Amino acid sequence: MLNPKQKAYLKSLAQKEKAVFQIGKDGLNENLYNDVINYLNKHELIKISILQNSFVSEEECIEFFTDEDIQFVEHKGRTFVFYMHSDNAKNPIELPKKK
Repeated sequence: MLNPKQKAYLKSLAQKEKAVFQIGKDGLNENLYNDVINYLNKHELIKISILQNSFVSEEECIEFFTDEDIQFVEHKGRTFVFYMHSDNAKNPIELPKKK
């Protein structure tokens, strides 16, 4: 579980990034989930957006991607940020220490 200081740090990192994946009219599916997992294994932080033509709600998106490994960081409009710690990351993110 991320503490507020760690979430703030991840939000600041994600602010500079563009959405890597977009959810469109096809909605949420296993292929998208697997692609997100593969991306997170390499980068640890991902930004996903929901397009206007999608019928997916914000709550569905958060529920679909959040599990014991993937943690929800931020939701702004129709854009979401998720984090997953990975030992295989190219440039691992050093989170602020928990107290």
